[in-house]
Amino acid sequence: MTERSSTDASLASSTEEQAQLDLTFMQRAFELAQQAEQHNEIPVGAVVVYQGKIIGEGFNQSIMLNDPSSHAEMNAIRQAGDFVNNYRLLDCTLYVTLEPCPMCAGLLVHSRIKRLVYACSDLKTGAAGSAFDLVNNQQLNHQIEVYSGVMEEACSQMLSAFFKRRRKEKKIAKKAAKNTSL
Repeated sequence: MTERSSTDASLASSTEEQAQLDLTFMQRAFELAQQAEQHNEIPVGAVVVYQGKIIGEGFNQSIMLNDPSSHAEMNAIRQAGDFVNNYRLLDCTLYVTLEPCPMCAGLLVHSRIKRLVYACSDLKTGAAGSAFDLVNNQQLNHQIEVYSGVMEEACSQMLSAFFKRRRKEKKIAKKAAKNTSL
C-alpha cells in the first residue's frame, strides 16, 4: 500500500466517522424540532457542538415568547456562548434541521461558527446558499463550512406536515368565523 492510499483510507475513515457524528447530532436537533412542534412552533431544532459535546441547544420559540429572534439557532448559540463564556464559538459546529434565515446566518458569521450542517434547504429565505449565501460572502470577515442533506427527508416531511396542518386549521377557523357572523 502506498503512502497516498494509506492517507486516502485514513481520510475515508475520518469522513465516515464525521458522517456518523453529523447524523447523531442532527438526530438531537430533530428531537428539539419535535419539541417546537408540540408547542405549535415551526418545527426547527438546533444544537451547537464543540469537541464532540453538545454545548448549546434550542428550538423555535418565537410564538411562545413573542420574540421574532427566538429561532432555534439563536437559542442554541446563546446557550453555547454562556457555556464557553464567550461570544466567539471558534471550532464549533451548528446542526440545524432547516437552512438558517438571514438573521441566523448573520449570527453564525458573528459568532465565528466553523461548520454549519443543516438538514433541508429553505428556498425562500435560506441564507446558506439557497436564496442567499451570507455564510460564505467574501465581503464579510468570516466564512463557514456548509454541509446539507443530513436527515433531509425526515426534517422536510415534518415541516411539510406542520404547514399542511396549519393551513387546514386556518381554513377551519376562517369557515367557523364566517358561520358565526351569519
